[in-house]
Amino acid sequence: MRRVLLILLAVVAFAAPARAVDPPYEVEMERLAEIMGSLYFLQPLCKAGNQDWRQQMSELIDLDKPDDDRRQRLSGAFNAGYTAYSRFHRTCTDIAHEALNRLLTEAVDLARDIHQRFAE
Repeated sequence: MRRVLLILLAVVAFAAPARAVDPPYEVEMERLAEIMGSLYFLQPLCKAGNQDWRQQMSELIDLDKPDDDRRQRLSGAFNAGYTAYSRFHRTCTDIAHEALNRLLTEAVDLARDIHQRFAE
């Protein structure tokens, strides 16, 4: 019985690598990354400014100093936001322009909320 217990403990211990604990703002950061990816697609399409959302996302990730898993999730969220809008928008329609405006508002609100709730 003891041997079975030791084998079971060894299997559990080595079955999955330990993961770092996500920060409490991870959900908000992933949403912000998704929004920034969407803005990266929509802004040039609608000729609405010259903010480099990809560069901003890169700087944000660098400041946050995530582990590889989180870095990949944040980058994946950014890419998912870009892809979501690139599938349906080829020109700047009224709908695309409205989405751009709403995403900008949500990004500002989300960034402010993250800062107010989680900044040191």
